[in-house]
Amino acid sequence: MKRKLLYILAACGFGLSSCSDFGDMNVNPEAIGQDGMDYKLVFTNVQQYAYGTEYEAWRNGLIYISTMIQHTASVQSYWNGDKYTYSAGYNSAFWDRMYPNGIRDVVDVMQNWKDDQSMQAEYQMARILRVVLFHRMTDLYGDVPYTEAGLGFYETAGYPKYDTQESIYLDMLNELNEAAISLDGATSSIGDADLIYQGNVQSWRKFAYSLMLRLGMRLSKVDAETARAWVNTAVAGGLFTSNEESALIEHPNAVTANNSAEPFGKVYVHEDPNAYRMSESFINRLRSTNDPRLRFLATVVADPTIKVDADNWSRGDTAVAKQIGMPNGYDETTNGPTNITNYPLYPGSMNNYSVVNRYTYGRIDAPTFLVTFAENQLLLAEAAFRGWIGGTAKSYYDAGVTAAMKQFTQFGITGISDAEIQAYLAANPYNESTALQQINTQYYINSFTDEYESFANWRRSGFPVLTPVNYIGNATNGTIPRRFTYPTEESTVNPTHYQEAVGRLSNGDRMTSRVWWDVQ
Repeated sequence: MKRKLLYILAACGFGLSSCSDFGDMNVNPEAIGQDGMDYKLVFTNVQQYAYGTEYEAWRNGLIYISTMIQHTASVQSYWNGDKYTYSAGYNSAFWDRMYPNGIRDVVDVMQNWKDDQSMQAEYQMARILRVVLFHRMTDLYGDVPYTEAGLGFYETAGYPKYDTQESIYLDMLNELNEAAISLDGATSSIGDADLIYQGNVQSWRKFAYSLMLRLGMRLSKVDAETARAWVNTAVAGGLFTSNEESALIEHPNAVTANNSAEPFGKVYVHEDPNAYRMSESFINRLRSTNDPRLRFLATVVADPTIKVDADNWSRGDTAVAKQIGMPNGYDETTNGPTNITNYPLYPGSMNNYSVVNRYTYGRIDAPTFLVTFAENQLLLAEAAFRGWIGGTAKSYYDAGVTAAMKQFTQFGITGISDAEIQAYLAANPYNESTALQQINTQYYINSFTDEYESFANWRRSGFPVLTPVNYIGNATNGTIPRRFTYPTEESTVNPTHYQEAVGRLSNGDRMTSRVWWDVQ
């Protein structure tokens, strides 16, 4: 095992012939060896990386993705996604944070629980968490280290190879299936070390199948038959049946001083509150259909730099009539037409633009949604529309929209009433001729602040249709990016495997290249 190897090397020091010459002199009495490690706590740490830290959430999730797909907008130059400009460090943030932390830890947990008969249920849970981390990694970058990731240098004979995204997806689906089957009838003693389900094994089985549905649908354009087969496996296995079963992580008593907080809420209100506004595209999309979620998604505050916990008024005005979105592709430094004050609809002050609602997604104690019942129902609506499963697309669509609107009660607030939901569905009924657009636009709304998933499903489905910007100096010739680039050091520290992976990309290691499942 990697950890044991490191401890042995430390104990041996520089003596290459024998450790015994030094006795116990070079053994650190404060170091925790493999046998003394509480891997339940490591498992908890893996779940922290599953919900994310502000580091990669800020850089990949918000600075780039949330503005690229027009959930938000920014006039700040370092919010690169708004104008498709390039930052090597921000591109690589998820990779840089997860490989040496969450992925390393989940591999370590799995290695140490695999042959421990008392921890077999927990081992299967770790397999599911590993898929959570890796499906985001491969969705963001394409081909990535997978089979050799998280292993020690000598276990991989050097730096790890990049597996193809196709092979990664097929293995992840198999991992979910095997883990779910193995959990049937199992019991767990992990308790509160499991932040998601507190050791409820049947809930973990539903989590596995619900994640399987997501991954299966990701293949809808690149391999429809394989996608259909896995979607049906997921349905037969048993999906979430209500919002209460969704995979989410609560953040009670969260503070901003560490990673206990909801990472997106922490950045939106505490770390970078004045750098962004809600996107005009997003606000107008909600307003055009009289969507009751608008008042739960956006607010107008007198001064975004005043934190939520300063006083109550800083939560702002959530009245629908007050919400104004800011256009993407503008700045506040140039003197030309891209200066936000020159926008024809500029409302007179940046503070008149909406920010993220501070009763819901802007809270540091808000839940982090990993996979939801609402998402499941919307994906089932598309699967039914494609003729892959039984049931009607309309019934799944209505259930998905209803669940998405009911989801706001999971913030601990009074949500959207049944009457409002029915009125919305009556005014915006399921339409067979625009089904894919409707379904995936609803998915886009519901996955707000799960920006990795929003980005992936937008690329897969093509919906909602977004109007790109063409800001001067952008890195994509005015097209919305399709992936993130590999860390720049990979070309020098792991050149052979890096070049192999780049050679499989359609346009090289660029943000405009498409990953395997992202076919036109």
